[in-house]
Amino acid sequence: MTLAILYYFLIAIMIVGIIGELLPAIPGMSLILIAMLVWGFVTKFAGMGVALTVAFVVLLLSLGVEFLASYLGAQKVGASNWSQIGLVVGLLAGIFGLLPALPIGGPIIGLFVGPVVGAFVGEYAYRRDLELTPRLQQSLKVCVGIVVGTVIGHVAKAMLATAAVIVFIVTTWPNLSSVISYQFSVFSFQFSDLSSLFFN
Repeated sequence: MTLAILYYFLIAIMIVGIIGELLPAIPGMSLILIAMLVWGFVTKFAGMGVALTVAFVVLLLSLGVEFLASYLGAQKVGASNWSQIGLVVGLLAGIFGLLPALPIGGPIIGLFVGPVVGAFVGEYAYRRDLELTPRLQQSLKVCVGIVVGTVIGHVAKAMLATAAVIVFIVTTWPNLSSVISYQFSVFSFQFSDLSSLFFN
């Protein structure tokens, strides 16, 4: 019974991880992977080869999906190379620049804000030939493209995370009853030995 409670608790943690792929303030795929590893250690990784493989692949894909979506979003609105360079610089500066000040939430905030600010600065610097108003408009247009791309990236990451959790449930659910039965039989055997020790 204890394993069943743990299993459902870990599923709940994985659902939080899926939500985390939509909300930058909450850990996402890494939380799902940790929950899977906890279950794996408890069950000696019985029947978890496929689930863990999918989880690791999804984790690697998630690392690139958000950046790629932001990049494509910027390109869609006619962003210059300067803004795309600014996007990369802003991403790195956002992640590592906020790390000393905010060790826990800083990199997550920087991951979202850094590329937008970097792309704005890069586009604004590139459009020196424009007047102030159209220059600001184009820079803001690039920022909107990045934000839209980032949102699409988060949705894609949440879908990938959902697929990983579904694979985990499908591959581990059949083993859950057998693991619980084994645990119950071991407990019954130990209880019978303990009873015989005291009552014989």
